[in-house]
Amino acid sequence: MQDRVATLQKKTAEAQLGGGQKRIDAQHKKGKLTARERIHFLLDENSFEELGMMVTHRSTNFGLDKEIYLGDGVVTGYGKINGRLVYVFSQDFTVLGGSLAEAHAEKICRVMDLAMKNGAPVIGLNDSGGARIQEGVVSLGAYADIFYRNVQASGVVPQISAIMGPCAGGAVYSPALTDFIMMVENTSYMFVTGPNVVKTVTHEEVSSEELGGASTHSTKSGVTHFTAENDIDCLKKIRTLLSYMPQNCEEEAPKLSYEVSNETRSELDQIIPANPNQPYDMHDVITRVIDESSWFEVHKDYAENIITGFARIAGRSIGIVANQPAYLAGVLDIKSSSKGARFVRFCDAFNIPLLVFEDVPGFLPGTDQEWNGIISNGAKLLYAFSEATVPRVTVITRKAYGGAYDVMNSKHIGADMNYAWPTAEIAVMGAKGAAEIIFKKEISESANPESKWKEKEAEYAELFANPYSAAERGYIDEVILPSQTREKLIRAFAMLENKVDSMPKKKHSNMPL
Repeated sequence: MQDRVATLQKKTAEAQLGGGQKRIDAQHKKGKLTARERIHFLLDENSFEELGMMVTHRSTNFGLDKEIYLGDGVVTGYGKINGRLVYVFSQDFTVLGGSLAEAHAEKICRVMDLAMKNGAPVIGLNDSGGARIQEGVVSLGAYADIFYRNVQASGVVPQISAIMGPCAGGAVYSPALTDFIMMVENTSYMFVTGPNVVKTVTHEEVSSEELGGASTHSTKSGVTHFTAENDIDCLKKIRTLLSYMPQNCEEEAPKLSYEVSNETRSELDQIIPANPNQPYDMHDVITRVIDESSWFEVHKDYAENIITGFARIAGRSIGIVANQPAYLAGVLDIKSSSKGARFVRFCDAFNIPLLVFEDVPGFLPGTDQEWNGIISNGAKLLYAFSEATVPRVTVITRKAYGGAYDVMNSKHIGADMNYAWPTAEIAVMGAKGAAEIIFKKEISESANPESKWKEKEAEYAELFANPYSAAERGYIDEVILPSQTREKLIRAFAMLENKVDSMPKKKHSNMPL
């Protein structure tokens, strides 16, 4: 009996050591934690329970029979974050480059299956050289097994991917199928084909960092939602992100205790510039309306003309979508529409109420936008809001022009409560352009066309460049002082807390992809 215990202890120690001390030291020299260290810092202390520690690969080709490592290059199991159950897998680059093959994938699939059965989030810490080429098509099939589970779990439990090393080829598609991706600056990258293949095919000279680094994917492609300075920062951000989410699609997000007191925010009364063409930072509105220090922005550096992120109001977790007049005047374009739609759909899938701050002059014009599909891409945001059944509240701070007024969570597409500040302008287009079209003949025939144009512009503005015409028709529930916004939102979301709504019975929708 003692011999068996000693053997088990030895095997356990070997499994925990992974690829050996030298390879672990090499990992640290790169500024990276090991697979087990990452789990240690991610989860609550002493909460991790490992699954499949003794699993090994089954291939004997190309010398693999001489390289047997317990765990097969991935650490899997479950534990807790802030006292709540999560499932996790952490790829071990010190073992066969963290390459994925049959046994490796089976371990990952095991935790994903358990996550769906037990209704808890899945966190993948990716650090892998890709498919294990020694196992051939078996590796490709193993990837597909994971992809399939990503899709089955989508909308059932939150899925978060952290890219903490290389992620190339087929390995990028599993993270792309999850809800949120985090990348670590300077030590992680993602691409379908690496720099060498790019050079061979297109003759472009590009580094791994330029092609698929954290900066590239957070600003240009939008593939990653967050970047982190190092591994520890990345793991902390995952813990924070999960605090805004429920465990699964049938639960509500955690609610923090809060006592309502004086919720007036008088500084908001001065935030809109007197000149309607002067920009302001919508972040200043958001941070004054939400609970203090509760803002957690998503896709911060991508499509900056729209803001998305999580926050709390009176302790309730909410998702915020807001136009940003300080960037491209807050217009909607291809990137911002897709960014907003993706975020809206996540919030709706996991019962997180939506708050929209609107200041939008319309869709961005131009051949580039039209030729690249602004019609179908702009429709994504419209579609996402229209199918959302969670509580939805809109605050129009200034401009709400044209089709963009409809798209940004208007009453016409199912918003529950719509407020407007007195500075709101709700119309088909701006007063200047509208006057030019409507009164073109009068202006051209006038002795002083410029003066007549300004006169007609003022006439149109008086009729439509305000929230009261919309309020008369019930499109706006109430015109409120900016300082009242937080108080109104607290009451609105409390009133909508037990909202029940559903979509017509169908197999699934066909959104404009």
